[in-house]
Amino acid sequence: MAEVNPDAVLQFVDVTVRRGPKKLLDRVTWTVEEDERWAVLGPNGAGKTTLLQIAAAIMHPTEGCAYVFGERLGAVDVFELRPRIGLASASVAQRIPNGERVLDVVVSASYAVLGRWREAYGRADVRRAVKLLERVGVGDLAERTFGTLSEGERQRVQIARALMTDPELLLLDEPAAGMDLGGREDLLRRLTRFADDPDAPASVLVTHHVEELPPGVSHVLLLRDGAVVAAGLVRDVLTDVHLSATFGLALRVERRKGRWYARAV
Repeated sequence: MAEVNPDAVLQFVDVTVRRGPKKLLDRVTWTVEEDERWAVLGPNGAGKTTLLQIAAAIMHPTEGCAYVFGERLGAVDVFELRPRIGLASASVAQRIPNGERVLDVVVSASYAVLGRWREAYGRADVRRAVKLLERVGVGDLAERTFGTLSEGERQRVQIARALMTDPELLLLDEPAAGMDLGGREDLLRRLTRFADDPDAPASVLVTHHVEELPPGVSHVLLLRDGAVVAAGLVRDVLTDVHLSATFGLALRVERRKGRWYARAV
């Protein structure tokens, strides 16, 4: 059993998640410190989304221990943890009413609700929501309804919502999904600025593609079939050998001007 680090933002110790006979995660041990920017890479079905659900205090391990802000899941009120976590994922997007105004999608995060009802928002909350929408490049969409947005626009609105409460941990599940090349590159530029901010929270970004890693990523976790292939500093983990083992294909990895690229050998 690994020693528990009370100062870690996240700590998984031999975390296993079972659904019937299948293991979605298999004895995952992993630690995220407060000044780290992690990316989680792996093929479809590798366990990335399950990992993020546990990190967001939405799911509990079947076996092993998961600690969020030093508190063990299963022995703490998760409703006290969740306001400290910003999450952008498909599971969140599916719960947002299509008729919800974009500005309300973001500002309602202050009240930990999805779908505005009778809450009265202060001017400071509204100003912050507007600034966050501008920060992620969709300030002009504030009065649109969520259901009219493209997939890429929805991703950006979700990121703004995830940042609304000034979280201590930011979790992004495939933030560039559904974006065209220009949209992806613009978002990665904005995420790079965010990662470079010394006051930004610890973050975990899930993706299938090394090309979608912002230059500010400091650490990488590679998953295959629910198990850890490698984890650590980005320069030590993103190697031909590790990435080939992760995706089951001979790959060559290159880094140019802070960006990563992979291609089949």
